[in-house]
Amino acid sequence: MKYFNTKIVDYSYDEALVKVAEELKKEGFGVLTEIDVKETLKKKIDVDFRRYKIMGACNPSFAHKAISAEDNLGVLLPCNFVVQENKDGKTQISSVNPLVSMQSVENENLEPIAKEVSEKLSRVMNNL
Repeated sequence: MKYFNTKIVDYSYDEALVKVAEELKKEGFGVLTEIDVKETLKKKIDVDFRRYKIMGACNPSFAHKAISAEDNLGVLLPCNFVVQENKDGKTQISSVNPLVSMQSVENENLEPIAKEVSEKLSRVMNNL
């Protein structure tokens, strides 16, 4: 099982950013953070890079349940989505696979939470 889910979409890069946020909202997630990798790499190490943004999504109810079940789980949060422009100009959207990331924690109380979050993130990806 892969640690991420991904798909190429027909949206422009900018449209994809908006669409990801909209679909996340439908599933009860908000975008807490946005890291513009292209801008950061240019600013910090003067490297030119393709358009690539990391969006940190959080569903407060699930975050609360997960952190209550495992004190240090915050190191694996939020659920990240990546919107990037490929070399061929296509827009690719990827998301973390919570079932895989939670396996490393080895806490059986997280399994039902990870399954629910995975279902929600799968719906987001399917609706893009």
